Amino acid sequence: MMKFIEKIKEIPRTWTFLIIAVLILGMVSIIKPSILIPSLLFSWGILKKIVLVFMGVFVLMALTNYFIRPEKLVKYFGHSRSFKGWIAAVVTGVISTGPIYMWYPLLAELKDKGVKSGFIATFLYNRAVKLPLLPVMVVYFGFKFVIFLTFVMVFISVLEGLIMNKIMEVKT
Repeated sequence: MMKFIEKIKEIPRTWTFLIIAVLILGMVSIIKPSILIPSLLFSWGILKKIVLVFMGVFVLMALTNYFIRPEKLVKYFGHSRSFKGWIAAVVTGVISTGPIYMWYPLLAELKDKGVKSGFIATFLYNRAVKLPLLPVMVVYFGFKFVIFLTFVMVFISVLEGLIMNKIMEVKT
């Protein structure tokens, strides 16, 4: 029994959810088999609906990571309130990846070098706009909704950045 428990502990945590889902599916198929086929057909239908979107997302992510480097765009933040700075803050926020806490040291360093707080706020706000998720959102919510929502989020992020700059000017 101890060997079995040790073997279970060796399973990577990333596989735990899949294993639990398969076990639950197995139990449900034994307890109430009439539910199994409709649920599998439903899952297959969703998979067929979004598989092309996922492939498109993968290609989009690869192209974004290959052609657009956040390090190149950060230089446009600058010390002024230039249009290029706002565009750079929006674009770098949208294409940024990884956990947010990994960005804090870089953002703190940029702030120490004179980058306005508004650019940093705009960057952080735009982390909510994720290119890889946009095609999936279009499938579920429609093109008009996604375009409008994205436009509002980007517009409000710049407005928030401008407000942040005003607040920080008053503070100092």
